[in-house]
Amino acid sequence: MATAALFALGSVSFATAQTTAPGNGTSVSASGTMQAAPDASVHLHAPDDHRCGLFQTCANTRIGLGKGDFIIRLSALGVITNNTGSRVKLNPSSPAAALAGGNHFRNNVSVTNQVMPELTLEYFLTDHLSLDLIASSTRHEAAAHVGQLGKLDAGSFWILPPTLTAAYHFRPHKRFNPYAGLGITVAIFHNMHQATNLGGAFNGAVFDAMHMKTNVGPSFNLGFDYQMVGNWFFNFDVKQILLLNQSVHLSRRDNAVTGGRVRVHDDVNPTVVGAGIEYRF
Repeated sequence: MATAALFALGSVSFATAQTTAPGNGTSVSASGTMQAAPDASVHLHAPDDHRCGLFQTCANTRIGLGKGDFIIRLSALGVITNNTGSRVKLNPSSPAAALAGGNHFRNNVSVTNQVMPELTLEYFLTDHLSLDLIASSTRHEAAAHVGQLGKLDAGSFWILPPTLTAAYHFRPHKRFNPYAGLGITVAIFHNMHQATNLGGAFNGAVFDAMHMKTNVGPSFNLGFDYQMVGNWFFNFDVKQILLLNQSVHLSRRDNAVTGGRVRVHDDVNPTVVGAGIEYRF
C-alpha cells in the first residue's frame, strides 16, 4: 500500500518535469532549482555643474604665472622726483640776473612729487620673461631757487611716461614670484602752464610761455607678484627712471625784466613706486 503511493507520486513528478515540444514530439527536461532574477539597482547622479567662482581657488586654478599669461594691473603710483644736477640760467644783462646776484645757478630746481592711478598691461613670452607697458599721467609743479631772489614758481605741467619693460621672473608657477627688469621710458609733457606771478623783486612779472621737450631715458625695476586667490594677484613694483638734462624754457614777450628766455635744466630721475591688484586672463 505504501509502495503504491510512492510509485504514484513519482509518476506525477516525472510528468510535471517532462514537456513535449509541439509538432515534433521532442521532450525537453527541465531540472534544477528555479531562482528569481536579481533586483537591478540604478544609481543616478545629478551632473556636476559647480563652476569656479571669480574669487575662488579651485582644483583647475593654475598656481603662479607662466608662459602665455596676460595680465591687467591697476595700481596706486607714487612719483618721487629726485632733482639731481639741476641748474637755472638767466640772461646776464637782465635786471633779474642783477637782482639774483648772477646769471647761472646750479642744483636749484625742485619738482613736486605726485600720486596717481596707473594701468599696466603685461604678457608672459616664456615662464621667466615678460613684457609690460605702464600708462599713467601725473601733474607736477616746478620751482627755481635763484640766488637772492629765493624760491620762484616756474609753472606746472603734466607728464605721460609710457615705460616698456622686459622683466625676468625668478619663480614661475609659484604663488610668490619676484622679478627684476630693464626698460625704456619716453617722457611726454603736456598741459604746460607758466607761473603767472613771480612776485617780489619782479614786481609781478608774468611769463608768456612755458615749454618742455620730450625726453627718453632708461629704467630699472624690482618687484614681485603674489597670488592671493583664483586668478587675482597682488603686485609691488619699484622703478628708477633716468631723465637726464630735462629742459624747461620760460619766456616773456616783454623782456625788460627777465631779458628774454629763462633756461632751466633738471635731472629729474624719478623713482616710481607702485602697489596694486592684477588679474590674469
